[in-house]
Amino acid sequence: MKKYLFITLISITIFSTVTISCSDDFVDRPIEYSIDSENYFNSKSDYDNALIAAYDLLQTTYLNALLGEIASDNTLAGGESQSDTPGFQQIDDMIHTPVNSNLKNLWDWMFAGVQRANYILEFKDKTDFEGKNQVIGEARFLRAYYHFELVKWFGGIPLKGDARFSSGDEKIIPRSSVSEVYASIEADLIFASENLSATAAQKGRATKGAALALLGKAYLYQNKYPQAVATFESLIGTSSYSLVSDYNTIFENAGENGLESVFEVQYTDVEGAGFGCLQCSEGNVAVGFSGPRNYSGDLFTSGFSFNVPTQKIVNAFEAGDRREAVAILDIEAWATATGATFGKGYEHTGFFNRKYIPRKRSANAQGDLNLTNPNNYRAIRYADVLLMAAEAYNRGGIDDTKARGYLNQVRRRAFGDLNHDISSSGAALTDFILAERRVELVGEGHRFFDLVRTGKAAQEITGFTANKNELFPIPIEEIQFANGNWTQNPGY
Repeated sequence: MKKYLFITLISITIFSTVTISCSDDFVDRPIEYSIDSENYFNSKSDYDNALIAAYDLLQTTYLNALLGEIASDNTLAGGESQSDTPGFQQIDDMIHTPVNSNLKNLWDWMFAGVQRANYILEFKDKTDFEGKNQVIGEARFLRAYYHFELVKWFGGIPLKGDARFSSGDEKIIPRSSVSEVYASIEADLIFASENLSATAAQKGRATKGAALALLGKAYLYQNKYPQAVATFESLIGTSSYSLVSDYNTIFENAGENGLESVFEVQYTDVEGAGFGCLQCSEGNVAVGFSGPRNYSGDLFTSGFSFNVPTQKIVNAFEAGDRREAVAILDIEAWATATGATFGKGYEHTGFFNRKYIPRKRSANAQGDLNLTNPNNYRAIRYADVLLMAAEAYNRGGIDDTKARGYLNQVRRRAFGDLNHDISSSGAALTDFILAERRVELVGEGHRFFDLVRTGKAAQEITGFTANKNELFPIPIEEIQFANGNWTQNPGY
């Protein structure tokens, strides 16, 4: 996390012996701490330091955003060759199996986040101090965030309440149902929304607005439209957030943690990492993975040419939509205009995800420059909230006038006029809202899950098999260690 978010990384050394890259089990085997953890949590600073460790796993969600695009019809896996990062290639082609190291990483890293949040919650009653509900609220927000990622990708997962998982739990604790996981997420976020401050004490920390936005999203994913509408309205009705006038500024360094940012994952380029421990990077690994190969020129720097946008997504933008030039880098046109040079990777389309490709770096950048990019991930933007609210109003049959109003707020920013307002109702309005989500949020990792939850994945994603690919397989290692306690997701 960026230095202005956390006091010092030294303060999380009590967690340094937790292994999250080579675990043989969903509980990060072995669970070890450099102190007697049951004798910890004797002061506010102990809780604060544990909370820092729980936040730290957010940085690994670079993988979630990257694969959320590759799995969709927005981008191709790309890379150097067909054998470059086989897990990415398999997900892109919808031929992935339970043997996939990238899905295993996603599972491990999200459960590591759950585990660190549960460490706090297991001892939440041990010591009282002023502001404790804020700390507990942040821990519960983080647990909900990690649980939401897990249920999106894998469906039902094991839950253990406010306690850490222990070795052997996988053999006795069943996978909870999807509805049970969402019930836990809802409870955590309701508590968080009632106890978190509207303004973060430090940039990057969870707020009341972040909790409400994620809660509304969880309701929307379950088609609980009245609850989603009420939740989104309680956020929209505040003065904390607004659309910025210039869409282009959102994704540049100066636009980080701006008025449109409801929740943002913080990254920095002063803490290096290597391929042996990608989750150790304090930078946004996805940015380097998505950059042009062997690039030399203005503004940008090189990357590994993964996650390349398709002609299909480029064609999805309407004429006059100013977002296209911000979201999509046409590398051939850019090279012609600026004199830049680049190399072509596997599945080269001529396009790159301009929102999240490497920019020129500061002189203080450390480590492998492809793995420590400082670009924050805009996890929840206000435009996303407006479009989710519009969808809930419309698909819930609640109020198409309100739905059109929120949709058109986003479109007016995109086109700079009122001439592109949508006047449709009913199912036609639904189609416009979903199409708007695609072009507004392209490159941000939401498309696959939007297609799945609206039942449109099979018709849009090449190779997608209905009643199978809506979920990803539980990693084979977890099924084996559960020793019959967990069943694999259907079709795998």
